[in-house]
Amino acid sequence: MTYTIKIICGYFVKKMRKKSENLRKQKKSAIIPFMEKEIMKQKQKLNILILSCSTGGGHNAAGMAMKEYLEAQGHYVDFPDYLSFAGERVSEAVSRIYVKTVQKAPKVFGAVYKIGDAVSRHVKKSIVYYANSGMDEYLRKCLEKTDYDAVLVPHLFPAETLTSMKRKGIKLPLTVAIGTDYTSIPFWGETDCDYYVVPSKEVGEEFIQAGIPKHKVLPYGIPTSLAYSSQMGREEAAKKIFKEKVFDRQNQKLYLVAGGSMGAGNISQLVRELKRQGEAHDFILVVCGSNKKLEEKLRQEFESEQTVLIYGWTNEMPVFMQAADVLFTKPGGLTSTEAATARCPMVHINPIPGCETANMNYFVRRGYSISAKGAEQQAAAGIKLAYDEKLREQMKAKQQAEFKGDTAEKIETLIYSKISRN
Repeated sequence: MTYTIKIICGYFVKKMRKKSENLRKQKKSAIIPFMEKEIMKQKQKLNILILSCSTGGGHNAAGMAMKEYLEAQGHYVDFPDYLSFAGERVSEAVSRIYVKTVQKAPKVFGAVYKIGDAVSRHVKKSIVYYANSGMDEYLRKCLEKTDYDAVLVPHLFPAETLTSMKRKGIKLPLTVAIGTDYTSIPFWGETDCDYYVVPSKEVGEEFIQAGIPKHKVLPYGIPTSLAYSSQMGREEAAKKIFKEKVFDRQNQKLYLVAGGSMGAGNISQLVRELKRQGEAHDFILVVCGSNKKLEEKLRQEFESEQTVLIYGWTNEMPVFMQAADVLFTKPGGLTSTEAATARCPMVHINPIPGCETANMNYFVRRGYSISAKGAEQQAAAGIKLAYDEKLREQMKAKQQAEFKGDTAEKIETLIYSKISRN
């Protein structure tokens, strides 16, 4: 009997030891990749160059989001204005022409975009490529000054220059292009970066169709500032805005109206419609961006209105978005991504023909936003959304499922994985 008990006990002891050993192996296998990643990060701080230019605020915003994240991890980041290599006058002239065209003649911009789209389908080297290849020497001198681990380009123009340099046999660091729209804009297909970070798999298919090799296309999303992911809550965000003002979160709505970095679109008419259709005690917060004329016009028109708050350029957009019941915005790729990351219900308005039309269609199709034509319909749609809690929560849930706010971290991991093999 004693012998039998010993055998049984021995069997169970062996079984428990084996189970314990298996658990240790599982924990070890889970811990090792994490430890390797942490050791790799501690081993080397990165030198990163980010290149963009001021033709639309979204490109620079994506670059700034990357700079913010990378510097928070202890890396060294340079972020010059790419066009300023050719002189400040060149940079200012290009930026001024772009901004004025978008503000004053969006249809002209749309026509040029369509022409560019058609041309890019039939040529391997466009006029855009040749124009930016003239920047080779300026960029080469920049790269010679610092031993960069990677160059990040959230803009087509420097990607064209890097492509030209690569074709001439100039040695380059790792090059990563970052798409900032929910479509493949004209001429991306003629560039040759090492990798292309795109907003989603669906957009990635457009890049592949444009001629980018599939293995280079990475659907990581669009980088946004960490502030948009903070989720401070509407109550706390509203307190930061109103401070001493009386604002009843339960009974008053807050509408945020933004025309992008350039203050484009018929903002004045939309604000009038919101005042006409909405409740008298609801607040309207208007961000005019760099459009000084619009800011001045609105201040004069609504000077006596205590519930209309006018801002020019501001760094408080993350707070505004997290406080707002509804955002009215033109469908820039960055602004739309920032709003979705902040879980802000939105109405897309007045798209600039071209990539913004594609952005709007992408968001509306997936339930991340709604849209309407004309200020009267846009205001009505936004007011209805503000009072439809079920629709708002559905929209926010869809945004949360797609927009994680972790794109910058993924790009950092990509850089580490590639330079560690060199």
